[in-house]
Amino acid sequence: MSPDEFPGKPLSLAQACARLRFRHLQFLDILGRTRNLRLTAEQMHVTQPAATKILMDIEEILEARLFDRLPRGMRPNELGLFTLRYASTALDGQRRFVDEFNALKQGGHGHLTIGAITGSAAHLLLASVVEVQRLRPLLVLKILEQSSDQLILWLAERKIDLMIGRFTDEEQRSQFHYERLSDEPLCVVGGLRHPLRGATDLTLTELAHWPWILYPPSTAVRKVSDDLFGGAGLALTAGVVETPSFLFALELMNTTNMMSLQPAALVEKYVNRGLLARIPVSWPDRMPDYGLISRLGEPLTPSAQAFITVLRETANLAPDVV
Repeated sequence: MSPDEFPGKPLSLAQACARLRFRHLQFLDILGRTRNLRLTAEQMHVTQPAATKILMDIEEILEARLFDRLPRGMRPNELGLFTLRYASTALDGQRRFVDEFNALKQGGHGHLTIGAITGSAAHLLLASVVEVQRLRPLLVLKILEQSSDQLILWLAERKIDLMIGRFTDEEQRSQFHYERLSDEPLCVVGGLRHPLRGATDLTLTELAHWPWILYPPSTAVRKVSDDLFGGAGLALTAGVVETPSFLFALELMNTTNMMSLQPAALVEKYVNRGLLARIPVSWPDRMPDYGLISRLGEPLTPSAQAFITVLRETANLAPDVV
């Protein structure tokens, strides 16, 4: 049966699970990255005709064409893109199973990958990691720091087991489990020689005429600043630099008169060490609370459950940073 002659009947579970083998998933994962049959064949250590047959076998199993054959490569169609995401996720899950199985077999406590936002959440994460390592010294922890919008994608794709952050879309509340941990104070900071360091009674209008370093639009910090200035009908008129990197923002603030709205927990030590200065501003200074987010309806591994227990206890002990 050729790919053009596939009937439109639904795919059965037996087709997807019984006939679609590990080698097929591996092939799809490589082809999805290379978009080239010759390169895929080389990485699979097979001939190009053999690679072509593997693809035809996959399309016959799924009864659907997945790739458009182009003169200089392969282009996945909509079904192909969906299948490539499945193959990547399935392989990641199998790799994680093997890694954790081997660790447990050798007397370890498995693997756990956690994503977290910066600021207060990072402080809470640090304290929790120290404690869980004391309790489970053989647990292999992988920590990824990113903004919530990226972390939620990684959580959905099973690239991380848990995340500490926020929802970026209300629809996500029906897809993931959320447990509140804390809120997060904010403050405006600038370099030590910033002209507004000792100012009083600053207004939003005055601040709008100074250059700002802002987080990307998809982040919670940016939403706070956009709501404040936008709600007052103000636009920033002296230049804006967007970056998710606090370290880059730190260097920029110390070499220019730019200022930035930042999580208080993140900048506290830099202010205390004389590396940044607070800009006294009277405005709402807290972001929406952040919390522990996990995949809905999915049993947690013993390692994940142990970490969550420690995280809860640490969050209850940690005071809000102001």
